[in-house]
Amino acid sequence: MSTSTLAPSESLLLLPRLAAPGVRLQHQPFSFLIAADMLRTEALIELQRDFPHYPEAGFFPHKVEDCGPSVNRLIAEITAPEFADALGERLGVREMSKLPALVTLCSRLNRRHGTIHTDSRSKVVTALFYLNTDWPHGSPGCLRFLQRIDDIDALVVPELLPVYGNLAAFKRADNSFHGHLPHEGERMVVQIAWLTSHDELLRKQKRGRVTHWLKKLLGSLDKRFGAGRDRNAAHKD
Repeated sequence: MSTSTLAPSESLLLLPRLAAPGVRLQHQPFSFLIAADMLRTEALIELQRDFPHYPEAGFFPHKVEDCGPSVNRLIAEITAPEFADALGERLGVREMSKLPALVTLCSRLNRRHGTIHTDSRSKVVTALFYLNTDWPHGSPGCLRFLQRIDDIDALVVPELLPVYGNLAAFKRADNSFHGHLPHEGERMVVQIAWLTSHDELLRKQKRGRVTHWLKKLLGSLDKRFGAGRDRNAAHKD
């Protein structure tokens, strides 16, 4: 893997911006936060270069050996207690750093991804950092926080472009509906989820490894599965 030229003293994550005036923080219909420019601009080229470009679509557990130094450095920063506690405080989860954290990476999607859901009950808070230079695809692939589980157009706030430095985070609830319109192709995302227990962390890591292996085995079948899904398709968690 490549070596980093970023100064070790400079954080890639711009933590003070979590409390900047432009941050959108809402607690209805569920607690969520949207922030822009959360990542150092100078890190864009290295983060994109060091990101694992999996041929398979979907989210897979972070493995140090899959990533270059800047991506591993960013993951160390977003799993640090300072970030967890600062984000948790804003979303109403005190001392969130005491919860186990699962990091997964996604470099590309199939059209079946993004159906409306709430996230599983084992997740307390989920955060998504986007790394794409721009987004010329329009609405497909843009994150939507939703009022309902059966309507992808029932937006709570305007959809979020998955572009570099954008952060979306939310506290899981029975009505924390979110999803996006079908998109096929590259979409670089780092996801971190703080979980209810260490047992859930181990279970999700194991399931993620198995899922990745199956997708390698199935190849093009995975791409065809669900390719014609309805725009309002949903699953409960």
